[in-house]
Amino acid sequence: MSIVLALFILSVVGAFIQRTTGFGFGIFMMTMLPTLMPSYGEATALSGLLSLSMSIVIAYRMRRFVVWRRMWGILIAFTITSTVAIYLLSDIADKTLEIILGITLVIISLYFMVFSRRIKLSTGYGAQVGAGIVSGFMGGFFGMHGAPAALYFVSSEPSKEHYMAMCQAYFTIGNILMSLVRWHAGFFTPIVWVDYLYGIGGVVVGTIIGSYVYRFISAKLLRYMVYVYIGVSGLLILLT
Repeated sequence: MSIVLALFILSVVGAFIQRTTGFGFGIFMMTMLPTLMPSYGEATALSGLLSLSMSIVIAYRMRRFVVWRRMWGILIAFTITSTVAIYLLSDIADKTLEIILGITLVIISLYFMVFSRRIKLSTGYGAQVGAGIVSGFMGGFFGMHGAPAALYFVSSEPSKEHYMAMCQAYFTIGNILMSLVRWHAGFFTPIVWVDYLYGIGGVVVGTIIGSYVYRFISAKLLRYMVYVYIGVSGLLILLT
């Protein structure tokens, strides 16, 4: 399979996953993208850029459901921790860290699936900062900052429309910030821009298909889809 076709297919599936569950593009892409790119840093740069192109469109269309006061805390914490993680990525390549991440995601997924009816996260700054710190480190190191944010928003937002809008607005701002830091760190090489052109068509196709499927997903089903995919993401990290 050619790199062009591989990038297109990965982008279609990743965009479909994110449009239906609210997150997961980066997680799916980063299970295979590093094998197609010259370096891990360039893979995170490409994944973030493609994800940004998708999130910004969805966030704009659903902007009336975005409540900014429920997002500032998580954004500020995310900005600080992701910046630190991105610069550390230039010097750290620790497989043990990936194993810990995978195990943690599986445990969190199982916990939320079992106790989801009893869990209602606060929208206060404490919960936001906690989610932002974890999201920032996961985004900076692995290009996978969606899971902690999705857990926070799916447990704190009143409807699936608010959940989707808050996630995509958060990912839009987060990916803009991380892309700027990655550019400064030297990860935006010419190959990233070329591969972006190969992948963006797949993002469009996956988003269109996912938008259609999303209309038939109930809020309850959406919550369990988020929990299950977080567990699957952990297993993918452990197995790759």
